[in-house]
Amino acid sequence: MPNSIDIKDFMSITPLTFTPATKIMDAIHEMLVRKVTGGTVLDDRGHVVGIISELDLLDKLEQIAYYQEGDACIGDLMCTEVDVLPGDTTLFEAARILTKHHRRRMPVVEEGQFIGQISCRSILQAFKDTMLAHDKRED
Repeated sequence: MPNSIDIKDFMSITPLTFTPATKIMDAIHEMLVRKVTGGTVLDDRGHVVGIISELDLLDKLEQIAYYQEGDACIGDLMCTEVDVLPGDTTLFEAARILTKHHRRRMPVVEEGQFIGQISCRSILQAFKDTMLAHDKRED
């Protein structure tokens, strides 16, 4: 049953990450190449210090273009109010939290260290896989 499965079993362990010093244009390039809508910002010790999304960048696009600030850094634009999930959070708990906070993804941490990311898509995939496996057992 998906209610008992930890997100750690289905999270991405190689999501897009940045440092606060990452140049905005480099971040935009990486998001476009990897076809993702955002990334987690980590300090040099692997602690989550922010999140950057397409919406954050779009919000500042006019300012970036007008003032030629393409060499500005992610640290200047990132959202620093970041909710994180512990690795032992269940799929249903994660789904409730993502929905409640209107998030598409959240960093997963253990002992203060970033270990991956869970997304709406990951949770839906886990639910689908679990239900298919359950259906096959009943056949």
